[in-house]
Amino acid sequence: MKKIPLAKPIIGRKERKAVIRVLKSGNLAQGPEVKAFENEFSKIVGDRICVAVNSGTSALHLALLSLGIGPGDEVIVPSFTFAATANSVSLCGAKPVFVDIEALTFNIDPVEIEKAITKKTRAIQVVHLYGLPADMHRIMQIARKYNLLVIEDAAQAHLASIQDKRVGTFGDAAAFSFYPTKNMTSGEGGMIVFKDQDAARVARLYRNQGMEKRYENEIIGFNLRMTDIHAAIGRVQLKKLEERTLRRQENANYLSKRISSKVILPNVPEGFSHVFHQFTIRVSGDRDSLSEHLANLGIGNGVYYPIPVHELPAFKQRIDIPVTKLICKEVISLPVHSALSRTDLNRVADSINQLSEADIWRI
Repeated sequence: MKKIPLAKPIIGRKERKAVIRVLKSGNLAQGPEVKAFENEFSKIVGDRICVAVNSGTSALHLALLSLGIGPGDEVIVPSFTFAATANSVSLCGAKPVFVDIEALTFNIDPVEIEKAITKKTRAIQVVHLYGLPADMHRIMQIARKYNLLVIEDAAQAHLASIQDKRVGTFGDAAAFSFYPTKNMTSGEGGMIVFKDQDAARVARLYRNQGMEKRYENEIIGFNLRMTDIHAAIGRVQLKKLEERTLRRQENANYLSKRISSKVILPNVPEGFSHVFHQFTIRVSGDRDSLSEHLANLGIGNGVYYPIPVHELPAFKQRIDIPVTKLICKEVISLPVHSALSRTDLNRVADSINQLSEADIWRI
């Protein structure tokens, strides 16, 4: 039986041709391809300033550093996310303050954000989880009220939008990831999007050993550069992003219609555009048994994320965020990527539908 993978990076002839072009040029490190990629990516984020780096985590880290986040500062973050969201805050010497999420969207709850604000709060780091934008209009109102910076973790949300305004264009900075499982890939890499030119310049210094001109180091920096090889792949993938995003959305809509109401399906608020990095359902029962059931039928699946970040050994905070704890126990993601056929989608839906309501609760 053919296996249906949960995620599948699609690398074709044009990507391979782009890599060969760079290899023949002899310019393998950061160069003209990176600059071109930054300029082209800028077009999908309202012509904001883009700085390419070697990973999505580096993008988050440098976004925070470049906006002046440091020791003594608090940054409000969700706990239902990948650890990199909080790691990036801690790597700046600041403290991540974890708050709860909305049960319907899995995104950070604006009501809980406002409750967590203290005199030390400098920023809100928002995650557009699974490809669904967080409620940015309400979050930006809170940020303006308390004079806080807003950083968007858009690692999973390329082209997602609210009323046609793209994620990455709401806050002071945003971070995108091009890891192989993301909606577009450069093999590995990330992009920082800035509203402010000065912050973007600081980020360029940080990514290149603290220097803009060779050997004229202005600050203590890192080597977080993207290579021209990765940028060349990213440029090709960017041209395919809109078409592949539409396919993901069509696949998600089809699954939502075909899967029975025994499980809780993804919720998309009116006016929000979900790009479905993951198609994540909720099951009130033994999720591990359901995962095994799907795997036995050759259907890839995954749990993102089983442990709240605040409970990880690196953070270990004793806080009460009940929605996060519940969602961590119930979510499971199904294949939705653009390489799926209609036959694949029917197999995924049928694998859920064949279970009785009693099975769903027992499994």
